[in-house]
Amino acid sequence: MRKISDEVEHVAKLAKLSLTPQEVKKFQSQLSEVLDYIDVLKKIDTKGVEPTSQVTGLENVFRSDEPGPSLQTEEVLKNAKEKNDNLFMVKAILKK
Repeated sequence: MRKISDEVEHVAKLAKLSLTPQEVKKFQSQLSEVLDYIDVLKKIDTKGVEPTSQVTGLENVFRSDEPGPSLQTEEVLKNAKEKNDNLFMVKAILKK
């Protein structure tokens, strides 16, 4: 297993995380295992294998984005709690 010295502490510092010594040891072990597995994957011969973005065969099932008839302003605003001219009125969410 690879020895990961200060990498976990460095990443934790960048992420502004406080880790206990036990957590650091645990994450060092986990990171080392991940990197060891990546080394195993690097040894696999992938010559002749076409790159893929997904392997399920799924295709885009969404319809084309085409303009269609819209509702009239009165219909859109008929259930609005508050309105001003042809606009919805909502409570402010930002402070000045």
